[in-house]
Amino acid sequence: MVEGPVISIVVPCFNEEEMLPQTLNRVHTAGQATGLSYEIVFVDDGSTDRTWEIIAAEAQRDARVRGVRLSRNFGHQMALTAGLERARGSEVLVIDADLQDPPELLGVMLAKRAEGFDVVYGQRRSRAGEAWFKLATAKLFYRLIGYLAEVPIPPDTGDFRLMSRRAVDAFLLLPETSRFIRGMVAWIGYAQVAVPYDRQARTAGKTKYSLGRMLRFSVDAVTGFSIKPLRAASLASAGLLGAALLITLWALITWLCHGTVRGWTSLIVTILLVGGVQTLILGIIGEYVGRLFLEVKRRPLYLIRNDTAVDGKG
Repeated sequence: MVEGPVISIVVPCFNEEEMLPQTLNRVHTAGQATGLSYEIVFVDDGSTDRTWEIIAAEAQRDARVRGVRLSRNFGHQMALTAGLERARGSEVLVIDADLQDPPELLGVMLAKRAEGFDVVYGQRRSRAGEAWFKLATAKLFYRLIGYLAEVPIPPDTGDFRLMSRRAVDAFLLLPETSRFIRGMVAWIGYAQVAVPYDRQARTAGKTKYSLGRMLRFSVDAVTGFSIKPLRAASLASAGLLGAALLITLWALITWLCHGTVRGWTSLIVTILLVGGVQTLILGIIGEYVGRLFLEVKRRPLYLIRNDTAVDGKG
């Protein structure tokens, strides 16, 4: 048991000034309902609105609130890592500021923790307020990563979860730059269990996950937890080589028997097909090489601009 509050609630934020008053109220209520001491660690991921001013003011008013402001927008996974590194509690809840994941489930999660589980993660039964395209792509992503990943990653889950201190400490040992936190938490093992819930619609603000961000996040997940795409590239290369040898043999036999080789259209189609597959293979290899490039530089995951626990004020 570490010194300090029993529960740490880590809340990454990016341009959430419209949501923060509701978030503060509901998170405080959820913490108080447990009857345990708690702290709330807000991480402002380089917001350009009044998010930091609201956090800093609350930190001045309430000693249970700590605000950390990153020097720029490093991304949700980095902001979440910054919060986990500063959480002092023996129980650590991770929740987004948009309140789509209900903080009121904290009591249910604590009950599961009492049964001996180190990680209690929220598993979505439904997702209110989201378009069919988002729902379809999310379902496809979870099925794809479930097939490709070398460790079981629970489907239909986000980063909403309660973790024991030893699970958090184990997670913080993982240094990779391209972070897929729900996969990293699955990788550390320990006893983990799901709590099903219905995800709520936003009541204010808008999602910060554009299609481009979602695609980058998906690529990070796949390349961080599977080498199956590289194996598929190797198999495709071997298949192309075998096909090329067969075509060469066919062309040679045709030339010997008939003196000419027909089929220039099929030849062009074959060249274009082979070229396209080769380009795809190079792209897959390039994604892995690019991540190696990022890892070997060993830059810090994020930089801090303000910390209310250090500065004393925002």
